[in-house]
Amino acid sequence: MTPGSETPEWLTPFRLREERFVHAAIAWTLTLPASSEDLFDADAFESDERLPYWADLWPSAKQLARHVLDGHVRETDAIELGCGVALVALALRSRGVDVLATDYEPTALRFAELNAMQNRLGSLRTEVVDWRTPPEGLRAPLVIAADVLYEKRNADALAALIPRIVAPGGRALLADPRRPWRAHLMERLDAVGWRVTERELGSEPGAGGKTIDVVLLECRAAT
Repeated sequence: MTPGSETPEWLTPFRLREERFVHAAIAWTLTLPASSEDLFDADAFESDERLPYWADLWPSAKQLARHVLDGHVRETDAIELGCGVALVALALRSRGVDVLATDYEPTALRFAELNAMQNRLGSLRTEVVDWRTPPEGLRAPLVIAADVLYEKRNADALAALIPRIVAPGGRALLADPRRPWRAHLMERLDAVGWRVTERELGSEPGAGGKTIDVVLLECRAAT
């Protein structure tokens, strides 16, 4: 929390931590839950294998934010999938992009909104989105996400979702720390006429100081 700010009432049940993100002239402080383990819900896991991935600031999100801040995104409208605490959405906002930050977890969106306000980026548009049943009209020329290919079911859902919500002529950008399911996503998209190119994005310190290499997947409908 910023010095002198009043803690919102909804935050009081959480143990919190702050993480600093610095890139060139940008210096943001993000508020996160102290530990994702605090948020584990046995009932949610039992019903939907739901885990609180959103509560960490992953190396892929940092690398994708740096890519955005360096001016590699030209689109003026975007949807972020699995936004978590919204670092990538903040980077898009700071570049003048009208971004809709989406996540499956409503609590993640509250942290996303908080981080936008705390870093003086104004109110952030957010929406709860289940990739399996996206709302009608959800579409943008840029769909962007960081480290969302944890499991096969994620890759399957994204392969169906991306062609549905990327506007004609648009693209999806996914930052990924070389998780094995990215190859499955690429195969599934290729099967429906989408081309995926992969290139090195950069490296970022991860847990325990281990260096994490991140790649960027750019997905477009084949012409």
